[in-house]
Amino acid sequence: MTATPLPKIAANSTAAPTWTRRLRSIIFSQEGILAIGIILLLVVMSLGFERFRAPRNLLDIFQANAYIAVAAVGMSILIISGNIDISVGSLVGVLAILSGTMVTSGFPAWVSWIVPIIVGGIVGAVNGFFVAYLRIPSIVVTLGMSSILKGSLIIVLGGTTIYNMPTDFFLAQQAWLGIPSPIWFMIIATVVGALWMRYSATGRAIYAVGGNAEAARLSGINSQRTTMTAFIINGVMVGICSVMYATQFNSIQASVPPGLELQVITSAVVGGVSILGGTGTVIGSTLATILLRAILSSMVFLSVSPYWLKSVQGVLILVTVLVDILRRRRVNRQ
Repeated sequence: MTATPLPKIAANSTAAPTWTRRLRSIIFSQEGILAIGIILLLVVMSLGFERFRAPRNLLDIFQANAYIAVAAVGMSILIISGNIDISVGSLVGVLAILSGTMVTSGFPAWVSWIVPIIVGGIVGAVNGFFVAYLRIPSIVVTLGMSSILKGSLIIVLGGTTIYNMPTDFFLAQQAWLGIPSPIWFMIIATVVGALWMRYSATGRAIYAVGGNAEAARLSGINSQRTTMTAFIINGVMVGICSVMYATQFNSIQASVPPGLELQVITSAVVGGVSILGGTGTVIGSTLATILLRAILSSMVFLSVSPYWLKSVQGVLILVTVLVDILRRRRVNRQ
């Protein structure tokens, strides 16, 4: 007998399933679900309300929460490392006041932008030191830092408002190539964060430490240095967020933005970052931020109280965490 060669079509028969599986994994990933949800919501609301699809409203959906998306990039990296920061709101309030005070005291605008970012990184390093080297839980450390920052802000400034900033200070009110600068900051922070987490050794180490710190240590990863890096990056992102927050209006209130830390954490968790650490992407957190803003805009057009958004946030967090726990249990059983 002679061997009969396989038909050539068999060589290509595995290509289609491979591409199908890849496309299916993208669509059913957290990022894919969020992207589809955003598109469907925009299409449905645009068909029902002509003013909803107005360029100004659509631009507002992507621009209004851009500073939250930037902070959510840092928060996502931190949660992936197995930690969390609930001092974000207090730190943004303090750094925004610092930026406004510097520019009204005669410092150049660019100095007033850079210094809060540096201070944010320093505060992140302080938090990281207590967590990484003194082994204090991150929620305890950042809760204490939040109280310190909030109390200092009230004691020193007492709720005053800063006015009369120079026109070149308002970075968030500028537009580059016809696109508002906050959108640029959101896109750049997301792309850089995603590429760094995926391809850098430190980014992969953050995933490893968040997934299993002991296994990461046994494989030669310095978990303490990795944790410090995650906290510093989070602090830098909060600093950028504070500059965007301070420069979007013509005055700065010496107070803590209400509920900001909840919005940032919600964006990270709903974006697919596991609250238990080790999994997630910064792309998902940015898409979740846009989706939450689109939901809020839809509520306004539907004459639904915006306060319902907090309930929606709570439901999304619970559902996302539940799905993550069930997924982990299924993986463990397998």
